[in-house]
Amino acid sequence: MERYNFLEELGDGTCGSVYKAVYIETLEIVAIKKMKRKFYSWEECVNLREVNSLRKFNHPNIIKLLEIVQENNELFFIFEYMEHNLYQIMKERKKSFSEEEIQTFMSQLLQGLAHVHELKYFHRDLKPENLLVTNNILKIADFGMARELSSMPPFTDYVSTRWYRAPEVLLQSSSYSPAIDMWAVGAIMAELFTLCPIFPGESEIDQLYKICCVLGAPDWNTFHEVTNISRLLDITYSEIMPSDLSDIIPNASLEAVDLIKQLCSWDPLKRPTADQCLQHPFFHISERVPCSPGALQLSLGSEPNLELNLWNFGSSTDDCFLGLTLAVNPSAPNLEMVQKNHVTKEDVMIYSGFHDHSQQSVFWSVFPSDQSVNNTSVESSLSLSFNSVPQAQSAGFGMASFHSNILDRPLMTTSSSFQPKHYL
Repeated sequence: MERYNFLEELGDGTCGSVYKAVYIETLEIVAIKKMKRKFYSWEECVNLREVNSLRKFNHPNIIKLLEIVQENNELFFIFEYMEHNLYQIMKERKKSFSEEEIQTFMSQLLQGLAHVHELKYFHRDLKPENLLVTNNILKIADFGMARELSSMPPFTDYVSTRWYRAPEVLLQSSSYSPAIDMWAVGAIMAELFTLCPIFPGESEIDQLYKICCVLGAPDWNTFHEVTNISRLLDITYSEIMPSDLSDIIPNASLEAVDLIKQLCSWDPLKRPTADQCLQHPFFHISERVPCSPGALQLSLGSEPNLELNLWNFGSSTDDCFLGLTLAVNPSAPNLEMVQKNHVTKEDVMIYSGFHDHSQQSVFWSVFPSDQSVNNTSVESSLSLSFNSVPQAQSAGFGMASFHSNILDRPLMTTSSSFQPKHYL
């Protein structure tokens, strides 16, 4: 290890200590993990689960193992150096992350995890401390608890830090799957919004209670292989109703809340895989379209009232999209004048001309109000697809090349028919 100059200790864990060091020959900064136990043969070193897994992984969102050194019965792992971990970043934050920042972190975590699961491993110890970040690039680290899917149960019940531990692990299931990683992903995602753990249990029993307080009591048919169901029975002898996750995470979009709900499902079989998560609408909501200083208000009668807020458009016309979530119970067709901006006194004409029909769709062309309503050759347009629904449900729309100056003038929207298309 004389080729390395140790600079400072970065952390100390159960299995080893991590140091910041410099490789003298190239002056490259690295991270060195020194294992606490002694290793008396090279074979013993290379058979470690952490070594076996890291030698197979090759992904930009997984920490890179550069070298393994055995010296004087001591074992050292040399890794690429990362400046921060996600826990440190959250602890130092003065305000919440934006949803776009959370999308960036979560997509990288899920891409790395998809690679891990594709190679038939699961991590078993996902938590913010094990997610390393440099210049907004996130990498999964610390595979000391990783196991192959082909490993034979029973698995140990003490995996992952308690706050990110899946219910089936807390209930001592005799076997579990990569779904335990997906539970941890959901807990981490919720924490990115609130900057505090969503299930901060002080013991395993309290951890289960905290989960019940958010998700409500589980379906008892979910747990066929657990050996300690009495833990949960003690907690849920009286019915615990689920909380509204939107109240717990008020700054999260409905798409974000939906993804967290799916990931933090009592039933591991209902949790989406990493690849499925990456297809979720949360990652496909394009940038909110800015329009300052006012808001365009779409009125669909006295109840309900729909508001569409638009912010400053960028100069690019290639990728201007907007996603929103709607719960619509349309009134009879009407034409209403609403005020777009109290300062400029510009008005917008709204025509909500569609009836309550399960397949009803509406297309709104947007154009300056000084043009004829019958003029259908409009370049910049807004298309929405609705279904009549009994409760809140996502609906998306695509926006064709929307010029940055289109909101400089009063607008008129009117309904017209269009061919059904697929929208994200």
